Amino acid sequence: MNYHQVPEISYGVLQRDQFSNENQEVCEEIRRLGYAVLDSGMDSSELAGISNDFNSVHEQYVKHWGHDRLIALNEHNTIRAPLLNKSVFFQRLPFKPRLLSVLSEIIPGKFILNQQNAIINPAQEIYNQSAWHRDLPYQHFVSNTPLAINALFCVDDFTPDNGATYVLPGSHKTSNFPTDSYIKRHAVQILAKAGQYILLDCMTFHRGGFNSTGAARRAVNHVYTIPFFKQQIHLPRNIDAAAFSLEELEIIGCRFQEPGTVEDYLLSRMPAS
Repeated sequence: MNYHQVPEISYGVLQRDQFSNENQEVCEEIRRLGYAVLDSGMDSSELAGISNDFNSVHEQYVKHWGHDRLIALNEHNTIRAPLLNKSVFFQRLPFKPRLLSVLSEIIPGKFILNQQNAIINPAQEIYNQSAWHRDLPYQHFVSNTPLAINALFCVDDFTPDNGATYVLPGSHKTSNFPTDSYIKRHAVQILAKAGQYILLDCMTFHRGGFNSTGAARRAVNHVYTIPFFKQQIHLPRNIDAAAFSLEELEIIGCRFQEPGTVEDYLLSRMPAS
């Protein structure tokens, strides 16, 4: 007998979770801990394409909006809504089958893509995601089922040296932010490989670490919410609908826009022919 193994036997247990597939196990981790890691299933050519597109889209973005302006707004390490930049890789990233399967399991009913942002953790610098936060910021409430899930796609490996994301396990279950001493005792750093998603209940407190290497660490953040939340940027107004399937257009939020008039509302209630 190996006395150093985590014991599995129990007694007095009348109810226990039972799962039949990997997705359900991932969902259990999100529900209990507030986070999990999910492999996207992408091959090396897709990962190389995303890496190349990331750099190209970032260059175009900075050129369009202006380097000095972005620095003044503290936006120079972020690309807002990169799927709008005609990049096939960024357009496909929010709809990977393994990801959507988990989201369908953990968010009851419909969900939409609230936002997509490419994020750069620069080498040897403090950046704007290095402070503790929730992805529903300024909110202090808890719910018994997730209202929003963050799917952070790792373009590069997340390591202790390049500022891999820190989380406070279970903090999605308590409304208030904990004390500094609690954070020091219980914060956990999530290590992940390029091509994996770090999934977070959006009420889980987290932050980026300090990147002490000589190269930037890149990721693409996706926040999926129930349709009652307003999108960060109005995606349906800005996309080329022809680039997406009907299911994808629904996830982008095209079916869930607020009616402009009473007539629009009544028309939305009519059954589909």
